[in-house]
Amino acid sequence: MSGPKRKSAAVLAYDAKGGDAAPRVVAKGYGLVAERIIERARDAGLYVHTAPEMVSLLMQVDLDARIPPQLYQAVAELLAWLYALESGAGAGGGAQPVFPPLPKR
Repeated sequence: MSGPKRKSAAVLAYDAKGGDAAPRVVAKGYGLVAERIIERARDAGLYVHTAPEMVSLLMQVDLDARIPPQLYQAVAELLAWLYALESGAGAGGGAQPVFPPLPKR
């Protein structure tokens, strides 16, 4: 019998203009650390996306490491959707992006 699952959070950073080849995991944590990460992101006005399967995979990536190629497509679609929201193109539509299935572990 398993108990309640601990909350987890992962933070991605990506600067295409700055020469990043792929997004990097710049913070991650479980439990209280995850709650603090989410709280700070919201306080900073950053979008917090809920995708437990993706977070589970990102938790396996070392801190400050680039995401693996298997996650490129899913993360690219999320980033494209976020850029559209920020530019106002997503205003009114508001539909969540449809992501391809995540790779099996």
